[in-house]
Amino acid sequence: MSQQTSVSSVGLVLSGGGMRGAYEVGVIAGMVDVLGLLPSDPAPFGYFAGTSVGAINATFMAAHAECGDLGIRELIEVWGGLKLTSHVRMHPWGLLPALRRRSPDGEHDYLGKSLLDPRPLELTIRRSVDWDRLHENISSSTVAALFVAALDVGSGRTTIFSELAPGTDFRPSRDPRRQASYGRINADHVLASAAIPLFFPARRIGLTYYCDGGLRFNTPIAPVIRAGADRLVVISTRNKSELAPDSNPTPLDQYPSLTFLAGKILNALLLDPMEYDLQVLARTNSLVEVLESALEPEALALVQKRLVESRGAPYHRLDTLVFSPSQDIGRLAAEHVREHLPLWELGRLPKWILGRAAHEKATWEADWATYLLFDGEFGRSIVDLGRRDAHARADEIREFFQRAQVDSSK
Repeated sequence: MSQQTSVSSVGLVLSGGGMRGAYEVGVIAGMVDVLGLLPSDPAPFGYFAGTSVGAINATFMAAHAECGDLGIRELIEVWGGLKLTSHVRMHPWGLLPALRRRSPDGEHDYLGKSLLDPRPLELTIRRSVDWDRLHENISSSTVAALFVAALDVGSGRTTIFSELAPGTDFRPSRDPRRQASYGRINADHVLASAAIPLFFPARRIGLTYYCDGGLRFNTPIAPVIRAGADRLVVISTRNKSELAPDSNPTPLDQYPSLTFLAGKILNALLLDPMEYDLQVLARTNSLVEVLESALEPEALALVQKRLVESRGAPYHRLDTLVFSPSQDIGRLAAEHVREHLPLWELGRLPKWILGRAAHEKATWEADWATYLLFDGEFGRSIVDLGRRDAHARADEIREFFQRAQVDSSK
């Protein structure tokens, strides 16, 4: 008999980072292993949120939330089935103005500029996610809410696309930089969230163009909290050492190359905000703890009332379980490229760009490569890393979900 877990209070929050998204899949696979979850068990999460590649993973798992294992084996197969020759089709002329493309199903026209041909990724997403089952899971309250973040290119505001189960009370933020949109989430919303500028074209939804949600809102923690989750599993795709002060600065004769700068800029835009969001969450937990211990119930209620008036929701403590890679995925990418580049049949441009990451003295160049390395073998190796990291924290995982189960039964 497998361990039962709460599905009503735990939210899963996933961020972006190109092929780093395979790490998220590995962590969830490891959690499924640790908890001994079977397809017949309730899923461990009731809320799902993602931005960039995290939106792909979150949507896929929400579409399998009627199963305790979240269909994770299928999702691993999706990542393991990626092929460089198919997914890294570079067209420099794709950055020219007014290039109109048609989606693989022939039904979606969009106008966009991009270095990569978006059709292979689009086809993978449209075919991988069971969209009918996704909507059924939400309408039946198997999933309380799914959130996908994307950046409104015209206004510069982050849009939180929100599909909510009946009865889910979602209080959107009053932050003028963010706006909520309600309705069914489809492949276009997910593709918009994953549309890294220059690599993939902005997606048109209605009369508005959207691109990668991680540019302004890498970790969509707030919507999950505002929808009712009181516990969070948050998966970062950046190793802690990547944010530590650099004791070995890059030699001047190696800096700054185009690929170095591109990789660092992408990391700063898509990965660094995660750490800030987690710091804010930790500070909020500390603040609530102080308020609860220092104020009488009447005074605390007044504070919470004012918070609702100003921000739309009160503060409350959240039980969190946060994962980040135990190894630098950029360096792993460099090692993988060095080993396999001579075997790949690629065009000149992608081979040159990835070749920069293979240079013996330039492992830091691989920050760029992690956004392009659509290789199934590399994806499987990063999945394995996430799985090992989850297994190494098996006791924490069990205790976290045991607390959720106990509290949900009260």
